[in-house]
Amino acid sequence: MINSDEFTNRLKKIMDYYAISAALFADKIGVQRSSISHILSGRNKPSLDFILKITLVFEDVDLYWLIHGKGHFPKKTPSDDYSSTPILTTSTCFDGKKIQRIVVFYTDGTFDEYYK
Repeated sequence: MINSDEFTNRLKKIMDYYAISAALFADKIGVQRSSISHILSGRNKPSLDFILKITLVFEDVDLYWLIHGKGHFPKKTPSDDYSSTPILTTSTCFDGKKIQRIVVFYTDGTFDEYYK
């Protein structure tokens, strides 16, 4: 279940990140401006359709982060982490096998993936 207060805070974080008003945010995702107002005021809870519209328009918004608050915003891409800390190289092998992907799981339920 979505915590409305926390969801509202994440919604505000998205609007602050993109420096847009609630009205412009509503226009961008294709909902009525009153929908945003009602969600921000706590009067209504977001529908799945509303949430999906956000993630379709704002590609940096991770669905899991938006719903649960776990993960990263803006989205981290594997190449972001890989370019700054080269974990895998073409010569990285174990028993003659090359590493394709490494997944690190954290105790808070989030994870990072590193690709070759």
